[in-house]
Amino acid sequence: MKDAPDLKSFDQRLRDEAHEDLADIADREPTKKTQIIAIYGKGGIGKSFTLANLSHMMAEQGKRVLLIGCDPKSDTTSLLFGGKACPTIIETSTRKSLAGEQVAIGDVCFKRGGVFAMELGGPEVGRGCGGRGIIHGFELLEKLGFHDWDFDFVLLDFLGDVVCGGFGLPIARDMAQKVILVGSNDLQSLYVANNVCSAVEYFRGLGGNVGVAGLVINKDDGSGEAQAFAEAAGVPVLAAIPQDDDLRRKSASYQIVGTGQSPWGALFAELAENVAGAPPVRPTPLDQDALLGLFDGSDTGAGVVLEPATDADMRGKNAVAKPSLEVIYDEA
Repeated sequence: MKDAPDLKSFDQRLRDEAHEDLADIADREPTKKTQIIAIYGKGGIGKSFTLANLSHMMAEQGKRVLLIGCDPKSDTTSLLFGGKACPTIIETSTRKSLAGEQVAIGDVCFKRGGVFAMELGGPEVGRGCGGRGIIHGFELLEKLGFHDWDFDFVLLDFLGDVVCGGFGLPIARDMAQKVILVGSNDLQSLYVANNVCSAVEYFRGLGGNVGVAGLVINKDDGSGEAQAFAEAAGVPVLAAIPQDDDLRRKSASYQIVGTGQSPWGALFAELAENVAGAPPVRPTPLDQDALLGLFDGSDTGAGVVLEPATDADMRGKNAVAKPSLEVIYDEA
């Protein structure tokens, strides 16, 4: 992993880096032993299901895997731990700080099936910024020795439909070598996936080196929009997880299917191999019309014309006709 961090605060280093004149960096495959991979997708699209089973399969294949949940809902590890919620880094740090104690690895990191897992957590609704919670969580990970840990894969689970700075850290700060998108055959999840592609391209333009490794299509009903998006954006499809009642039931009851003991094991074994081997590529984000063009026009409001509103429309019953100052000449 990276060398030990300097003594500057994490957020101050972010500000410093934002003002650096970064040179463009050519595409290349990850060269570090540890692959740090950020997974993004719309809330509820199945990131946690995908990651819990992917991480379990990777560990079963003999890899050392650390799974870090970066979603304020703290649901990333729930499926891995059979529905049991583990203490989050944010709440543990707060509690320990009030007691004048230091956070230890065993307070926040737990194991199952060979996977090491932890949750960053986040503030309660209306009581803080989720993005700032992410930054604080990674500050604590650095203090716990994150850069000295020995893993083959570190998987970071991020919400893709939250756009504040903390959730963009892996891309903005080159914390990860590559990004994986999770989406389905619906407009909203592909809108989020496209936004993440735009963020990757934006930071590449500033000299960043994070690329998109590919798209995982979850709840695939075979309609093809997600596949078409991947082709248009220039990213590979790493796996298509079918829309299946057996998978839905097992996910709802916190059962792991990413194992050789499951009939779904082969699918996740192939996904694990694809994730490990896929190089980061520069995506081609779609504009709004191109994104809408992936879908049947009857589903996306094709043909709708924007009708400008008038001042009278806005005032409604309060509208009062005013004499015009315009001079109108009689026709000769």
